[in-house]
Amino acid sequence: MKNLKKKFHFRINLKSKHLLAIMTIFCVSCIAATFTSGISTAPLQETAGMIVVPFEKSINRIGSWLLSIRASFREKQELLAENEELKAEIDSLTTQNNKLIQDQTELTRLKQLYNLDEEYSDYPKVAAKIISKDPGNWYDTFMVNKGSNDGIREGNNVIAGKGLVGIVTEVGPSWCTVRSIIDDSTNVSAMTVSTSDNCVVEGDLELIDEGKLSFQQLYDQENKITVGERIVTSNISENYMEGLFIGYVSEIHQDSNNLTKTGTIVTPVDFRHLREVFIITVNKQDAIADQKGAADQSGENQEGGADEE
Repeated sequence: MKNLKKKFHFRINLKSKHLLAIMTIFCVSCIAATFTSGISTAPLQETAGMIVVPFEKSINRIGSWLLSIRASFREKQELLAENEELKAEIDSLTTQNNKLIQDQTELTRLKQLYNLDEEYSDYPKVAAKIISKDPGNWYDTFMVNKGSNDGIREGNNVIAGKGLVGIVTEVGPSWCTVRSIIDDSTNVSAMTVSTSDNCVVEGDLELIDEGKLSFQQLYDQENKITVGERIVTSNISENYMEGLFIGYVSEIHQDSNNLTKTGTIVTPVDFRHLREVFIITVNKQDAIADQKGAADQSGENQEGGADEE
């Protein structure tokens, strides 16, 4: 009874690796016995097939499974590496594209400044960059990097884009402050190009978000002024040089007095994205003084000619 318990205990504690070893020895012994004796090998082959073939198939399946896992892992690693390369390439292309857009924007802006310089070639000008502005989305009051050291004075007119921006109100050695025509405290004496009828252009807080100005006191008795009419600074303006482009008439209404008209003007200047401007270094007062001096000189010449006669 004691021996049976030992055998039973041995059978329970038999490990899989021991079983594999026993089976291997058994198979090898059978093969050896087959070759050394003349006994028919069919029973042994069948027995070996029943034991070895399933075992071999299991090993093959495990090997194939491990190979597929390894191939899948390698493929995943390759895809991850390729994905990182594509991300790097996209980042590089995005950076290049942004630079091209910036360069194109800069080129367009410089071209506009060049065209503006050519359009007002009769006026001496200084180019300046905006260095600060009042809070808000619009450049109603801002500061540029040129001042009295560059010949800038209070009252100088400022232009950008395709037209009038504003006027210099304060000057330091290397800076000056500009109040733009969209500021609600600005009034500009203006006139229509086709008929030279006078009006007053004003900044309007309610129209700023639309990029528009308002005008009033337009005398148009013959109703010649229509939408699209060009408005420029007037020859009778005390603060602005004559002929600076302000904008196009976008709306026009008859006043209740039936004598004057009011309306709105679309400005060609982008007052949301100003960066560079031109400052005209002569004032309207200079032009008035020059005209007065020329008139006085002409009068003296005429008097001198009469005396000679």
